[in-house]
Amino acid sequence: MKRRNLFLVGIDVDSMGGSQRVLHTLAQGFAERGHHVELIGIRPSPDPHTYLAAPAYRHFTLYRTPAPPAWRAASFAERLSPARLRSARAERQERERARQRLARRFLAVRDGLIVIGSPWAAAWLEPVERAHLRGIGQYHESFHQARTSENLQLILRHYPALEKALFLSEPDAAEFRRRRLPNAGVLPNPLPFAPAERAAALDTRRVGAVGRLEAVKRLDRLLDAFAEAGAGRPGWELHLFGDGPLEPELRGRAERLGIADRVRFRGSVRDMAAAYAELSVVALTSEREGRPMALAEASAAGVPCVSFDLSGGVRELVRHGRTGTLVPPGEVGAFAAALGELMEDGALRSRYGAAAREHVAPLRLPAVLDRWEALFEEIDR
Repeated sequence: MKRRNLFLVGIDVDSMGGSQRVLHTLAQGFAERGHHVELIGIRPSPDPHTYLAAPAYRHFTLYRTPAPPAWRAASFAERLSPARLRSARAERQERERARQRLARRFLAVRDGLIVIGSPWAAAWLEPVERAHLRGIGQYHESFHQARTSENLQLILRHYPALEKALFLSEPDAAEFRRRRLPNAGVLPNPLPFAPAERAAALDTRRVGAVGRLEAVKRLDRLLDAFAEAGAGRPGWELHLFGDGPLEPELRGRAERLGIADRVRFRGSVRDMAAAYAELSVVALTSEREGRPMALAEASAAGVPCVSFDLSGGVRELVRHGRTGTLVPPGEVGAFAAALGELMEDGALRSRYGAAAREHVAPLRLPAVLDRWEALFEEIDR
């Protein structure tokens, strides 16, 4: 196997999040295979998370300060105020220093590859000299999410010049090809842990949700569905794993629904493999998702999932009626019914969980790294 210089670049690589975890997991996997790996964050995280105590890769951040809050001038005079002009000048100078620092890192090697973690990172990288390096762009959301944001135009502008543009599911890649992105391909994210054999039966009577407590996750819907599904099913609890700004609001909603004593706010958990082992069902009620790692991780741990049918990536992870249940997006009543069915039927949970574990076995890190190695060889050819 050829040893390579690999640069993995993202806007913020240290916050708690699925795409950040993927970059750290890949960086460690590549480094353990003998590659020289540098994981580079453009901006530091305002709330950094330690993914690995002893990483085998080099890891640094270009800017010294987190991104400033979004700002829009209320008037023409405010936009041209001396303080604002000084701030804009300082920001430009810091951006130029960061780009020069990255250019020096790139020039320190004769050849290699850059894995760009997002279209925003690709836009930021555009002026940086790197002609001797080959680029691969990733996108961690669905085509639908790209189409409803600036991401679609950023991808169509910056990714055609790269060797490969990677998406998480074939339906998403096909949509980008229809938009004349000729280098669109598919490479799923790896599982961040190797799950142990399922030791306990799925009888803990705990429904779990994993992710930040923020608006896009629509945990208000999950509270409503759990309140309905849990009526008449004593002993069942809802465990929410993650921090976020909506915690007070969600606690209040649980109080109003009369389920506050059955909802547990677990906060940020470092050992997610152990957390999944506590659960009997995993639920996902987001507004949008690409290929959510929570569904992959739960399935790897042998936990059946109930999810809104949000994207091709979700459908690839959860096979409806075989490894879990998919519900039309936003239909809370149908979600409650599906959740209630799994809460009621232990044999169904066991059957779905075993099938789910087998279904996501190709997402284990060694198998995904093999696909990356094959992609690198394809680019060489």
